[in-house]
Amino acid sequence: GVLGSGDFARSLAVRLVCSGFKVVVGSRNPKRKASLFPAAAEVTFQAEAVKKADVIFVAIFREHYSTLCDLADVLVGKILVDVSNNTEINHHKESNAEYLASLFPACTVVKGFNVVSAWTLQSGARDGNKQVLICSNNQEAKRTVAEIAQVMGFTPVDMGCMSSACEIENIPLRLLPAWKIPIFLALGLFLCFFTYNLIRQVIHPYIREQKNKLYKIPIEVVNTTLPCVSYVMLSLVYLPGVLAACSQLYYGTKYRRFPDWLDQWLQHRKQIGLLSFFCAALHAVYSLCLPMRRSHRYLLIETAVKQAVEKKMTIWVEEEVWRMEIYISVGIIALGLLSLLAITSLPSIANSLNWREFSFIQ
Repeated sequence: GVLGSGDFARSLAVRLVCSGFKVVVGSRNPKRKASLFPAAAEVTFQAEAVKKADVIFVAIFREHYSTLCDLADVLVGKILVDVSNNTEINHHKESNAEYLASLFPACTVVKGFNVVSAWTLQSGARDGNKQVLICSNNQEAKRTVAEIAQVMGFTPVDMGCMSSACEIENIPLRLLPAWKIPIFLALGLFLCFFTYNLIRQVIHPYIREQKNKLYKIPIEVVNTTLPCVSYVMLSLVYLPGVLAACSQLYYGTKYRRFPDWLDQWLQHRKQIGLLSFFCAALHAVYSLCLPMRRSHRYLLIETAVKQAVEKKMTIWVEEEVWRMEIYISVGIIALGLLSLLAITSLPSIANSLNWREFSFIQ
């Protein structure tokens, strides 16, 4: 059973029907809403839908839970799956699932499917996160909902008892929680190196020689800054592993807990490494764009004019040519290796490798 007629309720009904379930939808206006649901799903009034279903997905807002109180007698013994989310983290003292359970003590409430989007339900688990987080105080009810999730093509994850519902409801509201520290670290390093390069390449020539080189800021200064950030970030990926090994050697055991700062550092290595690759990739793109600038063309023309005035037939310097060729070649190889590290750090790729393969690539 599905109570509700919003986007999520419709997507849920479509996915359940495609997975072979018999679905009945409860709505306050069944005649008007029937056309929105698949033909195989029965759309009727909420009271009728509740009578016909054993497992009921409550796809309505928390504010409307009280409207179901008239159905309390019919809901006795049913499994209610709360799929709701809040608009803010910890918006209420108790989770929506716990609130629903307090309204219907004769029912078994299971929290689940709130981390799955309506689009993922419609298009199938292949186009989104396959994990469905589930929690409840009743093991049998959790097992039933987990079996439904598996048939729908998702991977159920048991998150424990109902006290975990608040944490599950906060997950869709968090914006890149594991990326905040690495992003701030990358921004801090970028500002430091950018300031140094700005002083060296723009401000210093202007003060000493009265040369206006402000045009270098958008491309050249940024391009000089990006590889510095990339190298430091890559170093910060492998440094905590060395410190952890030194700590284990010093204490003579691998079972002693690391300090909190080192533990946090180790957990953020993947994000730091991917940001390092991002900066390196930007550096490669910026480097390719260097000859496309108008300032570069003016400098070429100026060099050619000087050469003509001085009546030089050639300015070819073999050492500089070879140095640049090798420099670019090694840079391309380095970016390729870093790309391999970045790709194998993605969860979907890393999960397909065994530990020896992953260690070999590292």
